[in-house]
Amino acid sequence: METAITRTQFLRGDIRGERRAVRPPWALEEWLFVDRCDRCSKCMSACPQGLLIAGRGGFPKVNFQHGECTFCGACLEQCSRGALRAYEHEAPWQLQAVIGDNCLAHHGVVCRTCGEQCETRAIQFRPTIGRVPQPEMNTALCNGCGACVRPCPAAAVTMHYHSHPVEVSA
Repeated sequence: METAITRTQFLRGDIRGERRAVRPPWALEEWLFVDRCDRCSKCMSACPQGLLIAGRGGFPKVNFQHGECTFCGACLEQCSRGALRAYEHEAPWQLQAVIGDNCLAHHGVVCRTCGEQCETRAIQFRPTIGRVPQPEMNTALCNGCGACVRPCPAAAVTMHYHSHPVEVSA
């Protein structure tokens, strides 16, 4: 299976794309998105959650520390160049939440903050006798909205593309 990489990925030694920015929902593949996006920032201004910020080169990227994506479509409506495009019966993006080893529950501290934020109930806590309930991720239910990222007191929740980790730092 061949995977296209960008010049930036190559020069940064990021062949697998692990440090690439999270683009707005409905973004085309990275190389096509960068080609079509004219960095007008209309999508950033349109986002009612303030989720989109200017990233490297002025291209919009998602910062889940600002909140969650409600998939309202405001960014999509503002994109006149076709860098964001919705397809019927296709998810806005292929992101999923991943709970890291620094999760408080993994260290014996009762915390259910991420699960309480998850509207799709993708994060569940299964009670276990003699242990703190551990988070379990149902990837089939996770829509990648990122509601669980910001409230996590241990910063243990990160967003990943289905097979590639994604940098979500501010």
